[in-house]
Amino acid sequence: MKRYGNLFEQITSFENLIKAARKAQRGKRYKNSTAKFNMGLENELLSLLKELQEKTYRIGSYKQFYIYEPKKRLISALPYRDRVVQHALCNIIELIIEKSFIYDAYACRKDKGSHKAVNRFTAYCRKNRYVLKCDVKQYFASIDHEVLFGVIKRKIKDPDLLWLIRLIIDSTPSPGIPIGNLASQIFANLYLNDLDHYLKEAIKCRHYIRYMDDLIVFGDDKNMLNDVRYAISGFLGQLKLNLHPHKSQIYLTASGVAFLGYKIYPTHRLVVKINVKKARKRFKKYLGRLKSSLIRWSAITASIRSWFGYVTHADSFNLRRRLLSEFDLLYEGVSP
Repeated sequence: MKRYGNLFEQITSFENLIKAARKAQRGKRYKNSTAKFNMGLENELLSLLKELQEKTYRIGSYKQFYIYEPKKRLISALPYRDRVVQHALCNIIELIIEKSFIYDAYACRKDKGSHKAVNRFTAYCRKNRYVLKCDVKQYFASIDHEVLFGVIKRKIKDPDLLWLIRLIIDSTPSPGIPIGNLASQIFANLYLNDLDHYLKEAIKCRHYIRYMDDLIVFGDDKNMLNDVRYAISGFLGQLKLNLHPHKSQIYLTASGVAFLGYKIYPTHRLVVKINVKKARKRFKKYLGRLKSSLIRWSAITASIRSWFGYVTHADSFNLRRRLLSEFDLLYEGVSP
């Protein structure tokens, strides 16, 4: 296995820090922290460059908050300058780590993503009677710092870069890595990469998909899939992880299987009911706020169009017409 060195110089080059700052400000240009950083951009970047090269750089305090879509999750957000550093890091290591992934790992990867994962899931549904769905219990919160660092060291040998990565991994005193960090997405994807290769190459799971910690194995033999589940559980134990006891089951593909917000059948695809229920609740809230002049109509239509962009990947024409009619939106700038 190839190990990469001489990367820290690339990460800490002024050109890479400029590129990282441009990425970090996308969608956040008018926030106070971004504007303040950009006002003295050159000095800020030169200061970061000096701190990194002299190894005096320290990570700031996280701001934590909860989001509730698709489920309640604790998000940890870094100060803006630290996000610039993570972009600088990921600019260089992402391509290196990407080379080791299997084709059917879909989360947080260029030219992959949820819709391609769903299409692949549909294709495998049409070829197999059963599907084993496994979910890792509290995945991000359970990632072990020492195990993760060991996995990374098998890819990277640059001691200066390993210093920075170790700093980021240990930036939270508790076990796990924070949801919200750019580096966390790459580290979490890499953490299960050995399991992917084990299932594909040693266990010979021909039809296998991973979307972050969602592990999907298709087959026609239910007993074989039970054996695979046992093998997955054993491998996860080496990574100090556990399968979720209620979210690791075998299903008949013909009965429809929930995956990434859709109920997928061999013949068609629907939006899961809970997401439709949440959309109705959200549309109702929007219209109530509109009547009280607390939100603009343009903001409502933008949100609805975004949700429709998701549901159009399912057989949802009648659902969209029904929702638009239900909320009197059909002739208000939104169409099914």
